[in-house]
Amino acid sequence: MRILITGITGFVGGHLVEALLAAGGHTLFGVSRPAGWPLALDHLAGSAVLFSVDLTDGPRIEAVIRQTAPDWIFHLAGYANTGRSFQEPDACWQDNLLATRRLYDAIARTDLRPRILFVSTGLVYGEPDDPDQACDERTTLKPASPYAASKAAADLLSYQYTRKPGLDIVRLRLFNQIGPRQSADYAVANFARQIAAIEVGKQPPVIETGDLSAQRDITDVRDMVAAFPLLLVHGKTGEAYNAGCGRTYQIQSLLDRLLVLSRVKVEVRQKVEPDRKADTAVTRADTHKLQAATGWSPRIPLDQTLVDILDDWRRAATHPTDR
Repeated sequence: MRILITGITGFVGGHLVEALLAAGGHTLFGVSRPAGWPLALDHLAGSAVLFSVDLTDGPRIEAVIRQTAPDWIFHLAGYANTGRSFQEPDACWQDNLLATRRLYDAIARTDLRPRILFVSTGLVYGEPDDPDQACDERTTLKPASPYAASKAAADLLSYQYTRKPGLDIVRLRLFNQIGPRQSADYAVANFARQIAAIEVGKQPPVIETGDLSAQRDITDVRDMVAAFPLLLVHGKTGEAYNAGCGRTYQIQSLLDRLLVLSRVKVEVRQKVEPDRKADTAVTRADTHKLQAATGWSPRIPLDQTLVDILDDWRRAATHPTDR
């Protein structure tokens, strides 16, 4: 397969490239704003042809599509920081909705019809009416942040473009994914970063946290990306599929598990940010549709994921030039 990945140099993109390389037989192309791999992904140099593209630049992305002639497109690029989206709504909407429309319009202007995976988020569902009820693909969309609202709009846009002009798009709604190399903007990665810094004496033995009461459906990113090619083989055009583990973990419990792995004693100081009060508190995925279509299910135990994340931050703490 000739595969084009938008947002290839990001957290999910890097893990997807590793999975596709392990499978073998693919020619990979990628687009990102900077046409180069970050230090944490420099082992992937040469694995894909990279193009520097702002996806809101329709003519530029059209030229890349014509040049690469992809059979598959994984559309991962976009604005991904929920908390920051409250301060930067314009950038969020531009990178998630406008960029997606420009990408689809560029494809439509060619005579190519690749299969496209639009990677959305479980946050499009917002707070469920019943906290004990898992969200399936028929659950009403009630996004609670500019990030979630912009992704919900792009998700619906993706469906519309399967009707007219008739693009071949499958939608995948990812619930929370964690794993090595994730930015410290995200809770689990931030906890691990602080623990690793404390262990080597770069930070006092105190972890600053936000609200720890939220519950999240947590899956290893390496399991998540395993679903991507399966869905392009088996998924139905226009359909949406949830990906997650199907159970929730309180953020407090994730921190507690990491503290057990810590080599030093750590004090926790919690500070709730007023700007985050609109965050979805509980979210859980019903993944029966994805499992029925592809046979996919998560395989990596949560404790192994946490070990791998902490070890990754320990390497970064001792070799900061590699991060």
